[in-house]
Amino acid sequence: MTETRDDNVTWLTQEAYDRLTAELEHLSGPGRIEIADRIEAAREEGDLRENGGYHAAKEEQGKIEARIIQLQQILNNARVGEAPRSAGVVGPGMTVTIKFEGDDDEVTFLLASREESGAPIDVYSPKSPLGGAINGKKIGEKVTYPLPNGRNATVEIIDAVPYGEA
Repeated sequence: MTETRDDNVTWLTQEAYDRLTAELEHLSGPGRIEIADRIEAAREEGDLRENGGYHAAKEEQGKIEARIIQLQQILNNARVGEAPRSAGVVGPGMTVTIKFEGDDDEVTFLLASREESGAPIDVYSPKSPLGGAINGKKIGEKVTYPLPNGRNATVEIIDAVPYGEA
């Protein structure tokens, strides 16, 4: 069986998908109505140039609209269920253990969408510098990737198992 990995796909658990769908429904329905009412109430207070409540409500409206767009993009690209995974190969939905070169400590985390932040362990995005560098690599491989400060870090993949099997 051939695995295909689509970088645009966001793998979500059913719980995360339901939570994001509920947030989108609230923001695009009652959330929009509530902020529109607050803007209208502030507008009735008079001069808009010196009306802090009006400007705060308009700023919040912008944040709500941005979050709605973000949620729509996540949900449009979401696949509910488990990402195709092979033990020993790093990919979304895997619990990964790595060791940084020159350090004896091991670091274990879940490689998944940040929307899965309810996991009981740290979550690293497959789109992060580390996540992107190790995605598709096998146990025992060493990978060097660029850090935001311009330096490079090298990690060795110690283990990669489907989440929940660690």
